[in-house]
Amino acid sequence: MFRVLTRTFGALADPTRLAVVGRLSRGDATMGELAEPHRITRPAMTKHVTVLVDAGLVSRRRVGRTVVCSLRPEAFSEVEQWLGDLTTYWNSTVDRLEELLRGDGDGH
Repeated sequence: MFRVLTRTFGALADPTRLAVVGRLSRGDATMGELAEPHRITRPAMTKHVTVLVDAGLVSRRRVGRTVVCSLRPEAFSEVEQWLGDLTTYWNSTVDRLEELLRGDGDGH
């Protein structure tokens, strides 16, 4: 699991790639559409998208001469699971702290 998380968060650590994932969450986009708001060249965007493809977060396909990118939402399932586990842990920790502060708990 941690290998997938490391690869995923590594790919998302770059602001441009994070923005690309955000854009693709609204639907497929061409390389030109992805590059335009960042004012970077298509070759530079290709490098960013390749990192996302290698991390398994994005897929790309050719439609004629155009490359269309799509988000792979299933690739985020391990991140979702990990965040859910953290949320459960922190909620139980906060609940125990609240009990201790109210004097309801015995400290164990």
